[in-house]
Amino acid sequence: MEVKKIGVLGAGAMGGGIAQVAAAAGFDVVLSDVDKAIVDRALGRMNDFLAKSVEKGKMTPEQKEAVLGRISTATGIGEAFAGADLVIEAIIEDLQAKKEAFAKLDAICKPEAFLATNTSSMSITVIAAATKRPEKVAGMHFFNPPPIMKLVEIIRGYATSDETVAVLSAVAQKMGKTTVEVKKDSPGFIVNRVLMAQFIEAIRLLEEGVATVEDIDTAVKLGLNYPMGPFELQDFAGVDIGYHVANYFCEEFKDTRWNPPLALKTLIRAGRLGRKTGAGWYTYGKK
Repeated sequence: MEVKKIGVLGAGAMGGGIAQVAAAAGFDVVLSDVDKAIVDRALGRMNDFLAKSVEKGKMTPEQKEAVLGRISTATGIGEAFAGADLVIEAIIEDLQAKKEAFAKLDAICKPEAFLATNTSSMSITVIAAATKRPEKVAGMHFFNPPPIMKLVEIIRGYATSDETVAVLSAVAQKMGKTTVEVKKDSPGFIVNRVLMAQFIEAIRLLEEGVATVEDIDTAVKLGLNYPMGPFELQDFAGVDIGYHVANYFCEEFKDTRWNPPLALKTLIRAGRLGRKTGAGWYTYGKK
């Protein structure tokens, strides 16, 4: 089946970015969220990003308008998705919310449509079980920000068909992405499984007094040639996201090595949640 129209559910940083790269690749896109204001903000971010591309000579003004012209908008999970060949969910990282969303999408979308979740860690099998088409459900994990980051993890659920993996891989590659296949539905998939281990170990180094936040980040950036250190990256993404993922790993793996360290719990209780606000680990231990 050829995918021509893509629905994106969720217009936050990830959903809006996915909609942009899909439209830039020539797909017709419908972007929806619970509130029109959220969708409008996403369109504003896209316009700003594309305007900068025009300024840099990477595209013409006509190409910019063509990309935006391929995006229609909606609110909620409704008939706007009925004609989509593929719907990519990019809502809050909450398993129950995703299951409810997929049950609604399953009832609205045409039988041959594929459904994908942008979850970074959660079970594809459990999400797919909320539908009557689990063979057409898979993970399609983009990385933040989607217009820049090249990788997409294609994750199999227990019932995911070879056709679904092939179609989603082809769609991502048409968007200019490199894909890797996660053959087993395991929490965190590839990247976040490795990343969370690094985050937790970095926090333990801090707790043990081995080094400061700043020096751990400097050591990792210069010693491993990473663009960001583990604390800088947690602050960028949001400390609360790492906390929830660690708890999810701990519950799913039944392994205490994933238990969120006390320092992480302290930041959560203090409400210092990062996301480029200047809060998070770079204010840890400071009044």
